[in-house]
Amino acid sequence: MSKAFGFTAFGGPETQELLDRPVPVPGPGELLIAVRAAGVNPADWKMRRGLFSRELPLPAVLGYEVAGVVQEAGDGAGGFAAGDAVFGIALAGGYAEHTLLAAANTARKPEGVSFVQAAALPVAGATAYDGVQQLGLEPGRTLLILGIAGGVGSAAAQIARARGITVLGTASDPNRAYVESLGATQVRYGEGVAERIRAVAPGGVDGIFDLVGGADARAAAETLTDPSKLVSTADSATAAELGGSYIRRTGNGATLAALAELVASGDLDPNITATYPLERAGEALAEVESRHAHGKLVIEIG
Repeated sequence: MSKAFGFTAFGGPETQELLDRPVPVPGPGELLIAVRAAGVNPADWKMRRGLFSRELPLPAVLGYEVAGVVQEAGDGAGGFAAGDAVFGIALAGGYAEHTLLAAANTARKPEGVSFVQAAALPVAGATAYDGVQQLGLEPGRTLLILGIAGGVGSAAAQIARARGITVLGTASDPNRAYVESLGATQVRYGEGVAERIRAVAPGGVDGIFDLVGGADARAAAETLTDPSKLVSTADSATAAELGGSYIRRTGNGATLAALAELVASGDLDPNITATYPLERAGEALAEVESRHAHGKLVIEIG
């Protein structure tokens, strides 16, 4: 049997508990891993509340992001073998001693990257990488990130800076120091945001990565030199109306490998602020669900 942390009914934290389940068996193209670390994300509590789907068989194990060591490779598992250190999106829940990964969407963990760091990359980090890649801005161009202080925004800022792109980002004034630590310029969000953007970028901005949608996205779009250079994770309809596009996710191992190399080179800091053992996974998720968590929380296992 294998220990895991999940939920027995859709609802609030009262439905969560430690579970015992059989060790998953890898099918074709899948890897069984012994989990060493699992990232904590808002998507985890949203899954528990049934906001994605209520068709999920119960009890269900929480968590999407994992890093660990391959125990067994299924047929056609892309050259992975037992003993490989890997990371990716869990197919069978990530808050667990064991889970499954799809080999095609898995990357090897470089020696210079810890399991905890690797487990912080597959959701927010990969979303940020895909967004910056989709915009395709050249070095020297200016990128505006709407909602820069969050997990996706802060990763996108670092990825863009590593490519020689000048970064601006909307955030509240208390987050100014944090935004500046990312090598970016903070612009206060809210009414009048377009004027404040023009104050620091008089010629407008070359790209917008929209993580918030709504009025700020509409206002900021007025400062964009090319309407097609807007990519949104927040609102596909508004993005299309403004001349931009919704984010196209790759979800593959190549994206994860590129992120890991950025961490190894020091160009990307996953900003991990706390780790928790599996037995305290509920505390970690409560911090994220309360929206009081700063930086990335990771569960360490084994």
